[in-house]
Amino acid sequence: MARDQWGTRMGFILAAIGSAVGLGNIWRFPYVAASNGGGAFIFPYFFAILTAGIPILILEFTIGHKFRGGAPVALGRMNKKWEFLGWFQSAVAFFITVYYVAIVSWAISYIGFAATKAWGTDTAAFFFDYIGLSDGPWSLGGVQIGILIPFLVIWAIAYFILSKGIKRGIEKANRILIPTLVALMAVIVVRGITLPGAIDGFNYLFTPQWDKILDPKVWVAAYGQIFFSLSIAFAIMMAYSSYLPKKTDLVNSAFITAFSNHGFELFAAIGVFSVLGYMAQAQGVPVAEVASAGVGLAFIVFPQAISAMPALQGLVGAIFFTTLVFAGFTSFISIIEAFTTGIIDKFGITRQKALNLCMGSAFIVSLVFVTGAGLHILDIVDYFINNFGIVIGGVVEVILIGWFFNTEELRQHANKYSDFTIGKWWIFMIKFVTPVVLGYMVIQNIIENIKAPYGGYAVSAVLVMGWGVIATCVILAIVFYNMKGDYSPMLQTDKEVD
Repeated sequence: MARDQWGTRMGFILAAIGSAVGLGNIWRFPYVAASNGGGAFIFPYFFAILTAGIPILILEFTIGHKFRGGAPVALGRMNKKWEFLGWFQSAVAFFITVYYVAIVSWAISYIGFAATKAWGTDTAAFFFDYIGLSDGPWSLGGVQIGILIPFLVIWAIAYFILSKGIKRGIEKANRILIPTLVALMAVIVVRGITLPGAIDGFNYLFTPQWDKILDPKVWVAAYGQIFFSLSIAFAIMMAYSSYLPKKTDLVNSAFITAFSNHGFELFAAIGVFSVLGYMAQAQGVPVAEVASAGVGLAFIVFPQAISAMPALQGLVGAIFFTTLVFAGFTSFISIIEAFTTGIIDKFGITRQKALNLCMGSAFIVSLVFVTGAGLHILDIVDYFINNFGIVIGGVVEVILIGWFFNTEELRQHANKYSDFTIGKWWIFMIKFVTPVVLGYMVIQNIIENIKAPYGGYAVSAVLVMGWGVIATCVILAIVFYNMKGDYSPMLQTDKEVD
């Protein structure tokens, strides 16, 4: 059986963009930008894109394409010992999958809630009641039926699409979802900028705070946002690029993917902060007082803003939460594909069997996020996966490849069919700039977590659900690395691709 392939290069790019454009683009970037220098943040942000985001994206596109495999097999073909890193990154993707689905499920429910503004005047109380928020991460509180139904729907749709494969499943889905997502966000932006007070939101978001430009934390925040946003260092892009045809422009594809993703981030930020500017004016408070990130922005602050709108509240609310569902879902299927491809490649089993194994196990683990403790556990796991799992996987990746592999060989492969080529600057970024920045991030994160347990949670919860999850990723990597594989002869090697 021949290895599946993308139908067109544009299909691959749309899927890569779909993976990169996720919930973080809508609810994380605007807040990170505004709280780290506003307009001044744009400079380190674009510097990070050029020195880390695009170089690593090119690197992962090239590795997946050249060595024809997901992260474990592709890295293993570069050096057998490096297969371990591929499995670690795949394990990170697995844990992102199990909590990401819960957020998308909440967003589905909120599409219906928006129609009647069911959240009332106290949006925080409504949200916490909807998810059945318990007293803490150790108090499960039972399965919440209101979340379970959309939760099952998301898993079913994802299984159907992924079972169709790369060309007939993922590519077709993204050809519909990505253009629709952009159109829906355009509605939010247009409605937002026409609201009174929108200019206050713009000022808060884009007014340069030049005094922050020399603050190392601002630069770390910029690199962190790029890393989290582009879906790099947790097996996705290697898996996706492994299904590319031989003659593919890798360099241009990476630039298009990166700038499309970051363009959407800025676009979404305009929509979000124009609405927050209106909300702040209506309440007579500064924009900073209503601005927040993550779950709080999407499910508490934005419903307040929607209710305060002079007209079309239900329609705007439904559109906003539909954008969250589409953005989250395209990322969700890509994350599942990341570790599923690794299983298919190493053990030579069919896609259907691999999906049954991977999605079945992920489904079981994800049920904990449908309980009353779901939000607490999600908060802890998300923090540790993003700040340690992804970043550690990324820094090890660039160190191993930059210092212990012939990066010139990869550069030449990337340039082979590209409209414009990358120079030696790319190698410099991979070997020096990115490892230094990511290494600094890891050290700072460790120091912060030694000073105090994350989020004020009990030490036991942080140890088990935070550090324990990272330790589990390591254990899974060891187990899968040591398992005997059945590499299919139908999977092309790097020599066959060259």
